Amino acid sequence: MSEERPTSDAAPQEAVDEARATDADAWAKACAEDLAAEQARRRAQYGPPPGSATEELRKLVDAVADKLSGLQSPLFGAVASGTAQQMVSQVVRQAKAAVEPVIERNPDVFDHLAAAGSELLAAYRSAVEAQERRWTTQDPGPRDEGTGPGERIDLD
Repeated sequence: MSEERPTSDAAPQEAVDEARATDADAWAKACAEDLAAEQARRRAQYGPPPGSATEELRKLVDAVADKLSGLQSPLFGAVASGTAQQMVSQVVRQAKAAVEPVIERNPDVFDHLAAAGSELLAAYRSAVEAQERRWTTQDPGPRDEGTGPGERIDLD
């Protein structure tokens, strides 16, 4: 009496599943590499991407503070120039001290304001482009001839 071994289709199916998983992993890895290469190329071409609105506001405050601190006013003369420079530096420090806690407490607010500003700009641009299109086309378009079908009345 010979014993029959049970044959199973599980082994070939497992091999197929493993091959698919390997293919999916290779595809994901290739996509990730391509994305990283494209991001590196864009950073090299355009510089680093802009940060959040909070980071950009901090950069703006720092840039304005540096510019104001570096101003030399010929109106004050040589003697008063040092005093004026100290006053400007003090005002700049006070302004930064007032702005920084607001930025720290509300970082999301600035992101929302930036998004709202972008949406308003897009809406304004759309309205202006539509109006310009109406102004520049030869065909004035459909005119409003009333509120709908009506009865014509002769006045003779």
